[in-house]
Amino acid sequence: MTEDMRIEDYLAQGGVLSNPTNVPPRYRAELMKLMASFVDSELAGAAGFADIINQGPGIKERIAAAKIVLEKTDHADKVLRIMGDFGADTDRYATHHPWTARLAREADIGATRGEHDMRLAVFNYPLMGWTDAVTMNLLMGRAACVQMTDFALVSYQPLAEAFRAIAPIEARHAELAEEGIAKLIANGETPAIEASLAYWWPRVAASFGATASAKADSLKAMGLRHIPNAELKTRWEAETRTVLARLGLNAPA
Repeated sequence: MTEDMRIEDYLAQGGVLSNPTNVPPRYRAELMKLMASFVDSELAGAAGFADIINQGPGIKERIAAAKIVLEKTDHADKVLRIMGDFGADTDRYATHHPWTARLAREADIGATRGEHDMRLAVFNYPLMGWTDAVTMNLLMGRAACVQMTDFALVSYQPLAEAFRAIAPIEARHAELAEEGIAKLIANGETPAIEASLAYWWPRVAASFGATASAKADSLKAMGLRHIPNAELKTRWEAETRTVLARLGLNAPA
């Protein structure tokens, strides 16, 4: 960045930042929101899945579930450490929020986040047994893969590097979910899977946010977003329909 260039112009032209000391206040606020949403979603997701581990039908399934919980918690830690560079109380953070808190199953909050933390709305809903958890993990795992393509481009370089390291592990989580669904289908669980798909599909879809907003344009100018929500959602729908078709399942209408 040249000395006479405004930092806003630098970011709008694709520039990247690498140190908390040269981050402008508005950029810092939006960056912290992005990181908090990711950390809170990973911790809430891990906490919900942890309660399901012992419902796994076999040792291999329980090991896979435990690994997902461990790795999601580690992903949260990676990003939380970056938040710590901006002054976040990392020691208090993980124990301060009720990560296992959930709404009633029949609740419908759209994309609205709760008052207690910044998790995506989908992580406010409860899992109802092993089949439901694996189905949700399949849909949300595919969503995470799609969202990571945007996160990996974020203009704060240390965070982009963290997301690029996290992306292949999240992709493996989606693969494990697909393997789990295939086993459940072989065991006659197709009706239960279809019921869970109908429940989780609109809730995961809502996690992509509004299709257009002035906020999105502002984030794009700061290099904190690059791909529009509508494009990410469309990509998720197409990729997930392909996975479901491969499994012999239909996506909800």
